[in-house]
Amino acid sequence: MPNLTAPVERPVTNDPVQGGRQFAFLLVDKFSMFSLAAAIDTFRSANRLLGRDFYGWTTVSADGDAVMASNGLPLKIDYAVADLPPVDILFVSVGLTTEFPGKSKVLAALRSWGRRGNALGALSVGSYLLAEAGQLDGYRCTIHWENRAGFVERFPDINCTGNVFEIDRKRYTCAGGTTSIDLMLEIVRGDFGSNLANGVANQFQHERIRSAGDRQRVGPERDLTGKSEKLRRIVELMADHLDEPLSAVQLAKSAGLSVRQVERLFLRHLSVTPGRYYMRLRLERARELLRQTNMPILDVAIATGFTSHSYFAQSYRLQFGRPPSEERRTTY
Repeated sequence: MPNLTAPVERPVTNDPVQGGRQFAFLLVDKFSMFSLAAAIDTFRSANRLLGRDFYGWTTVSADGDAVMASNGLPLKIDYAVADLPPVDILFVSVGLTTEFPGKSKVLAALRSWGRRGNALGALSVGSYLLAEAGQLDGYRCTIHWENRAGFVERFPDINCTGNVFEIDRKRYTCAGGTTSIDLMLEIVRGDFGSNLANGVANQFQHERIRSAGDRQRVGPERDLTGKSEKLRRIVELMADHLDEPLSAVQLAKSAGLSVRQVERLFLRHLSVTPGRYYMRLRLERARELLRQTNMPILDVAIATGFTSHSYFAQSYRLQFGRPPSEERRTTY
């Protein structure tokens, strides 16, 4: 049985691992309890397997007051953000909204933290706050797939990859949910090697530790694992070209197939034609933009490859059972 406490395969880093590491989680109203628990419990399990409290964590809010999670559970807070002592990484956790009491204090604290050269991270939509504070300029990042369209529209100069997590120098971001586990396992792996990271993953029945190169959900099907690699390549190419859709010939050529072979591939694995699937991808992106931004409906249509407002409205209604204008009026 492997020695889980052996510091094997640890790459050279600037982080002194001998004395332990401390992380802070800055929580705002409606934060995701699941993302937070996934992150913290990864470190708790690592401590258990190490047989010592190497990893520590603390909770922070704008004023030090308790914060309500999106599931309605309140969480006791250790520090106000202005009183936070030094930690290795300050993670921001945001849930259903990026507007909350004390936001100006949080943004000011993040700017101050960044100016001092400290490491910052984000769980799920927390990347939005880091971007608002100017702390992702010049860095790669990621965000939950549901919020990526609005993020890219608001911050077009930031490289938001859509991967499950990103580590770029002193910026650590993940898409939330179970990707919080993957990001923290990467930190554990960097400190103690793959044996410990795999041991923690096994504790959570986490079958495969995803890398930063793994993409989030692509298209209506949440998981294309086990299906044709060529199919996945075509779907990813579709997702990357929603504003200027590629032709059937271009898509087929990218996978080294004929147009007819691509059609058979989609029908066999997804029970839909490539054209219908591509249209669904574009319309789902349009719905995200309508919900997350104030873009005019015509601009949303153009951003998703439609040159006619009427054709966009007709296609949208057929897909979702309501016109784009009604989607814009709906509050979620």
